[in-house]
Amino acid sequence: MNQLTAGDFTDTAEPFALFESWFAEAVKSEINDPSAMAVATVDPSGLPDVRMVLMKEWDQRGFVFYTNKESAKGTELAHNMRAAANFHWKSLRRQVRLRGPVEQVTDAESNAYFASRPRDARIGAWASQQSRPVESRFAFEKAIAAYTLKFGIGDVPRPDYWVGFRIMPVEIEFWHDRPFRLHDRITFRREAAEAEWRKQRLFP
Repeated sequence: MNQLTAGDFTDTAEPFALFESWFAEAVKSEINDPSAMAVATVDPSGLPDVRMVLMKEWDQRGFVFYTNKESAKGTELAHNMRAAANFHWKSLRRQVRLRGPVEQVTDAESNAYFASRPRDARIGAWASQQSRPVESRFAFEKAIAAYTLKFGIGDVPRPDYWVGFRIMPVEIEFWHDRPFRLHDRITFRREAAEAEWRKQRLFP
């Protein structure tokens, strides 16, 4: 037994406290992007679609990421405001899976986060028609140059299409690696975002 397997996290009664503890450890141990999560949506035909994004905020309401709402994930969410996400922290041999309905965050929240981004990233949000075809890298760089000139040295406002989405989990699963694939898994489920959690241990 070592520091990764000491103690029994399955005794935890509430998922957000456990996530807070695991995420704090991941921030210390992961070389790159402990906040990276795979987000899965479905297209209008029901075909799943998944990509890595950065979780930018979280609290007991849910987990927030930002994107162009005209992108593939944005248009898929417009069709079906439900999503799943997965954090995988290889250094800790842990993962957290969650799924639930999605809401768009307020304009104030989106504005505040957009203003905190580096200036070049804000210009990039204007220049990139995310998920849509582009004829060449040069065409993209021309768009970046055009918006750089447009905004000069002044403020770069948030485009209306650049928004945040919050996944409000009704299910959160915690998975911890054990030798010989005899892993520990617990899942918390609730009927709605305001309901009480029910915990259950799962076979690995």
